[in-house]
Amino acid sequence: MPKGMDMAREGEEPQALRVMLSGWAMRYTQLPDGRRQIVGLCLPGDLCDLDLFTVMRSDHSLATVRRSTIAELGLGELREVMAACPGLSQALCRSEIVSSAIQREWLTSLGQRSAIERVAHLFCELFVRQRGHWPIEAGRSRSCDFFLTQSQIAEVTGLTQVHVNRTVQQLRQSHGVELRQLRLDIPDFAALARRAAFSPQYLHLAEAGPMTAMAEVLFRSAHPPFREAWLSAMFEGRQPSPAT
Repeated sequence: MPKGMDMAREGEEPQALRVMLSGWAMRYTQLPDGRRQIVGLCLPGDLCDLDLFTVMRSDHSLATVRRSTIAELGLGELREVMAACPGLSQALCRSEIVSSAIQREWLTSLGQRSAIERVAHLFCELFVRQRGHWPIEAGRSRSCDFFLTQSQIAEVTGLTQVHVNRTVQQLRQSHGVELRQLRLDIPDFAALARRAAFSPQYLHLAEAGPMTAMAEVLFRSAHPPFREAWLSAMFEGRQPSPAT
């Protein structure tokens, strides 16, 4: 899917369960005058929307941040998978728990963290989510993908784009943080985490291994196209060619 494409729109009936295979997606809400708040980010391996069973109309929109590959499973197919793999609900429930925990942490940032803490915290979160583990080992690469524009950072953190630009410059000067060529470089992650008051507890990384292992076993007997796509992204590290 191309950059900036809406996969679901606020007010529409949910149509599918989506899983990111490559690229990023964002959940967002928009006011009548066009102002937008990004309320969630989906990275490769993440489930984008679990409201297929629960709501008649979506309360947010979902769009690609960069050119992306996405697997979709319709309601009928999802029911077949759930019937074949009843224990899969536990893996899906964990995904929703982590998503809700991230929402609470973002709310804390909006209400209590300063501008520089908000941006630093977002950088730390996205870095750790892509690594999938904590702590960050000494001597390992200090860079990760970063596909957000400064305008989109503003829509996550509740700041103006001018304020984000000034804050990023401050982080560059004080912590050596660099945003360039769709990459985020953090020379001293521990120092940045302290500045942001960042703790990874809300990401529940300790439970990720057992849960993904269980999901892998369950999906191996599930719907073949969806199963293979998600397993590729989650467990084998392959990046499929982006679909148009």
